[in-house]
Amino acid sequence: MLYITLFLEFFKIGLFSVGGGLATLPFLQELIVKYGWITKEELLNLIAIAESTPGPIGVNAATFVGYNTAGIMGGIIATLGLVTPSIIIIVFITHFFSKFYEHSFVRGAFWGIRPAVTGLIASVVFGLGKTELLNYRALLLFLLMFLLINRYKKHPIIYLFIAAIIGIVFRY
Repeated sequence: MLYITLFLEFFKIGLFSVGGGLATLPFLQELIVKYGWITKEELLNLIAIAESTPGPIGVNAATFVGYNTAGIMGGIIATLGLVTPSIIIIVFITHFFSKFYEHSFVRGAFWGIRPAVTGLIASVVFGLGKTELLNYRALLLFLLMFLLINRYKKHPIIYLFIAAIIGIVFRY
């Protein structure tokens, strides 16, 4: 039964998280409340890990939550649940896309969806950010990374490495 629940919950996330991996975050927050499969702290760690490892954040998150909840098979099932709607939609769209893309209704829908997805992502960022910004050391690290990234424009892995070292030294 747990496998079915994992598949269906991540199928819903895959179906309705339009806009990429970050759009899955509100749904993952809902899973925390609904099932307690992961904690809020684990979600923050998941975001950090998923953003710093290869692959889409949504797939990494599904794999992590599924594995954390029901082992290897849970990770596989949650990941399949997340990607199945995309596969179905992509097959459907590629078949009909050229016919419908120029339609004003379709263009209008895309125009409306983009800011809604941005709002969903922003709400999660601010919601999770409140937790970390109350920690003055985390806030200082955030500001340092923000300044370094905007000034030096190096590869993101360099900043992740620096932040990891600082975290180890100061035991965040």
